[in-house]
Amino acid sequence: MIKSMTGYGKAESATQNKKISVEIRSLNSKQLDLSIKLPAIYRPFEYEIRNTIAQTVKRGKVDVFINAETTVDEGSVKINGELFKIHYEALKAICDDNYITPSPEREATLIQSVMRMPDVVATDSNDISEDEQKALLEAVAGAVAQHDAFRVQEGAILIADLLHRVDKIESLKEAVTPFEKARTEAIRTKILESIEQLKVEVDKNRLEQEMIFYIEKLDVTEEKVRLTNHCKYFREVAAGEEAPGRKLGFIAQEMGREINTLGSKSNDSQMQRLVVQMKDELEKIKEQVLNLL
Repeated sequence: MIKSMTGYGKAESATQNKKISVEIRSLNSKQLDLSIKLPAIYRPFEYEIRNTIAQTVKRGKVDVFINAETTVDEGSVKINGELFKIHYEALKAICDDNYITPSPEREATLIQSVMRMPDVVATDSNDISEDEQKALLEAVAGAVAQHDAFRVQEGAILIADLLHRVDKIESLKEAVTPFEKARTEAIRTKILESIEQLKVEVDKNRLEQEMIFYIEKLDVTEEKVRLTNHCKYFREVAAGEEAPGRKLGFIAQEMGREINTLGSKSNDSQMQRLVVQMKDELEKIKEQVLNLL
């Protein structure tokens, strides 16, 4: 199943004392670039969280945000006053710099934001219970599942668009055929007219041989056959591999070689116009392929 590298997933889980939320966002990248932001108290589980995410995500620039909100009674909560003051003053300065008018609503929003900052609020115990650990890993697994479903949906849209563009390239390639014969006749006529203008005697047999040799050098049959094979291989890889992004990129490069060669041999305005359209479709394919896993 083809997946996009762009994705989003979010999940929440709760215990008696905590509400844990996990958010995953990803963009395209050549390798797995995984960044995790989580409360310090959950650091011992970072390795396990990384493994859980990496097994499914595999590739992409991935940002993971884990947040825990305390839901216990006030008596069992400790507030880090010094850290609260630092965050509060920093946010207040930003509001003042941006001319946000002081008001009771602004102050309430600032306090709520600071209270959600990592390590500002902590429970009496620094130990993580089994229930909390289980809730944390469940939230991670849920976010990964949602993120993966998003990537599958995006991948289906991307591959449909790519295959449509491959079809257009093949259609444009077939549209070249009617102009090939006319181009050959035009070249032959132009050569004969030029020789006639020179008013010199030529060996007709030798002239015919040279014209055949010249016209054969401009023949694009080989390029069209190879381009057809590349398009066919593109579809086979798209249909048969789970993570074909890199391979489809390589195939698109080979398609580009044949299209460029076809263009260099097409000394005909109509053929060159079709080649330009093929190049346009190919550039869009190359851009989209970069988003595939």
